[in-house]
Amino acid sequence: MSEIHWIEADARQSARWHSENGAPPPRRIVLADDRTPAAVAHRLACEGTALLWRGDFHGARRLLSAMGRRVDRRGTPSGATAAETFHLYRRARGHRARVLNMLLVPLGDDHALALRRAPDVRRACEEAYGPPRGPLVVSLRELLGVLGAHQWRRTGVEVPALGARIHPHYGVFSPVRGEYVDLVARAPLPVPPGPRPAPATATATATAPATAAAPAFATGPRTAFDLGTGTGVLAAVLARRGIERVVATDTNPRAVACARDNVRRLGLAGRVEVLDADLYPPGRADLVVCNPPWLPARPTSAVERGVYDPGSRMLRGFLDGLAERLEPGGEGWLVMSDLAEHLGLRHRRELLDAFAGAGLRVVGRTAVRPRHPRAQDSADPLHAARAAERTSLWRLAPRR
Repeated sequence: MSEIHWIEADARQSARWHSENGAPPPRRIVLADDRTPAAVAHRLACEGTALLWRGDFHGARRLLSAMGRRVDRRGTPSGATAAETFHLYRRARGHRARVLNMLLVPLGDDHALALRRAPDVRRACEEAYGPPRGPLVVSLRELLGVLGAHQWRRTGVEVPALGARIHPHYGVFSPVRGEYVDLVARAPLPVPPGPRPAPATATATATAPATAAAPAFATGPRTAFDLGTGTGVLAAVLARRGIERVVATDTNPRAVACARDNVRRLGLAGRVEVLDADLYPPGRADLVVCNPPWLPARPTSAVERGVYDPGSRMLRGFLDGLAERLEPGGEGWLVMSDLAEHLGLRHRRELLDAFAGAGLRVVGRTAVRPRHPRAQDSADPLHAARAAERTSLWRLAPRR
């Protein structure tokens, strides 16, 4: 972890630098407090100079908001295509993040925030950063995200399809967009063909061997994989729908811990196994569910990995491996928004060609309109694409 240095009280000071997004440590740092004008703070931040806050906590929040208003004054050129608008939007968001992340705050030896009227951030910081290991400097913007994530984790997100709450951890995409969860909760489950043996209910003893279990005709999938599980919400929905064994995978250690926590809270630990794995776990399943990030672009933060999939890597990995991982009569469920199509980042033909190239056929498709507030926000630069967006559940099976 890098160190940063600054001059304070005519002495050279230092502390460890931490950025969840991997931002490099600022090269130049000046002190700021409640007397620092927003215009000056904005100018310095744009020039690459960070401001280490020494004033009131709420004053820092006000300054951050004022800096944000100055950054947001830029508009989108008229006449731009949807794809051009998206790339300009992403560039503007990146610039905004770089500027606002220049307002820094210090954390003490125990993660305490030593500012006037500061809240107790120790528990939230330990959840995000781990046990304290000495003084730390982070951006105020990141710290506010840590506090928000702590609140989400404490109170949870109500998921009507579960009749329960899911508790997202810091750095794990929260299931606030419920349409994809509802699609998985309502789609018709595949029915594997023919009789399949039921689990044995007796064990051999020294005097009496176990009797063979009678075959049971399958009435629905007995095993399912949930790829890229995140909070574990879809794995929990599948288990609540009666699937006997669900294996959920993710490569993000925070997501693995989060999913395990939620599975335990819901009393499903005996039926849902959460693994640290890149897409597919070992073996086959009657049902494989994947809700990949829906935009083929590079994420700039940990949470954005739930939205952006560079080169559609996860989507293609799911499709290319699906046919050989399904049991006979099984299905793969691809749950995905078509926002990329409306932004000109992907064409429907490309998706259908990817199905065919992976040896898959479409069994059925259900689509719903988004319910999130941005779909109705006409001031959003991407409003036209968001208003046209649909989230679909594609039921896929190997071609015969």
